Amino acid sequence: MKQYKMAPILGLLLALLIQSLYAQQAANAHVLSLEEIWKVAETNNHQLKLSDLNLQQSSLEILEAKDRLLPELSVGGDVKINSKFLIYDNGLFSSPQDVPVKGYGYGVGYNLSFNLYNGGKDKRNIVIKKEEEIRTQYEVDLQKHSVKYNVAVAYFDLYKFLHFHDFLDAEIEAEKKQLELVESLHKNGTVLKSDVLRTSVKLSRLELSLSDVAKKIEIAKQRLNILMGRENDAELAIKHQDTIELKAITEGDYYDYVDIAFNKSPEYKIIHSDIKLSELNIKQIKATRWPKVSLYSNYNYTYPQISFYPYSNDLWGFGQTGIKVQFSIDNLYKSKHSIAHAQVVSNQVKEKANIKKDEIYLQVKEAYLLQQQALESMETAEQNIIKTAETVRVIRSSYLNQESLLTDLLEAENALLEAKFNLTTAQTNVKLTHIRLFAIIGIL
Repeated sequence: MKQYKMAPILGLLLALLIQSLYAQQAANAHVLSLEEIWKVAETNNHQLKLSDLNLQQSSLEILEAKDRLLPELSVGGDVKINSKFLIYDNGLFSSPQDVPVKGYGYGVGYNLSFNLYNGGKDKRNIVIKKEEEIRTQYEVDLQKHSVKYNVAVAYFDLYKFLHFHDFLDAEIEAEKKQLELVESLHKNGTVLKSDVLRTSVKLSRLELSLSDVAKKIEIAKQRLNILMGRENDAELAIKHQDTIELKAITEGDYYDYVDIAFNKSPEYKIIHSDIKLSELNIKQIKATRWPKVSLYSNYNYTYPQISFYPYSNDLWGFGQTGIKVQFSIDNLYKSKHSIAHAQVVSNQVKEKANIKKDEIYLQVKEAYLLQQQALESMETAEQNIIKTAETVRVIRSSYLNQESLLTDLLEAENALLEAKFNLTTAQTNVKLTHIRLFAIIGIL
């Protein structure tokens, strides 16, 4: 008898132990807000890391362009074996004169070349590389906005599904109690067997929906982990119990957002950077028509001396220092088509800027109206919650008094659950449309 009495006590202790361990694990798990997830993603997201590497590459290309302004200096030497030095005084088929030279030779020296002027191409190349770095920075900013928006989409998907899970879990518990009540009424002969079956079917559907939502929660968590650059199966918890802050969303006018977009939007800045690059490219091509002026210097020690007469088997040194001017006459006519081509490309980029400007007008308008529509949907969802909750209360009371059918009650309960889903979806849509609007205008 004592063993049977101890069994419930042991079961209660085991349940308390499991609950304690679960509570401790939940306490140790760090719950992340959207802002905290954004910070993690900015540091660890693989796409952003690639963008940072592209920016580092642009910075190094500027240094490489500056290196080309430095003079070219080389040193070298050689060792060789000399053949006989034959001079044909009276033609190739006459007997040659054999000039005595050493059978071997060697030389060592340096060569220096420094560009003084080439139409400004080298200095302009540095300007081009700096502009390309600025453009790359705009691309990095655009990528950050894209990643943050994608993170927000995954975050609010998880937020929404967690709330759906809570709604379904609470609905299942309520439906189990209702099933017990209906079964009790059936035993008393108050309701038909069909009411018990309908309630059981609804309970099964709710449990199936709960399983489906649980799978969607796992997918949303995995997507968030990937965007944050973490392991796919890393533990993740978000503050889904907190209400979404919506106060600041109603602020701002459409034209204010448009003005911000034309000053902050990375996409718009990229197009204007392309215009600058196309204009610089035209100047680079035109620079080929100008002469090239360079300073050169070289000096070599050579043995033996067989370059100038009289020849000698002694070590000799010789060098030159001067200014060299080159002018490519053919570029005067060859560059005409290249300049025309570059001008057409520049005009194309300017037209793309006008197209992008129209696109920004449209994107901001669309995002702004979607935000307004989301706010209206949220207000409608809030009103539906109040109405459907009252409808459920009235029908449940009348059902218990046998004044309405169970099907009416089940339909009202389903409508209330759907209204809860719609309200949560509307709230997340309001926040997402606001974030999307900020991403478009470039201030996310």
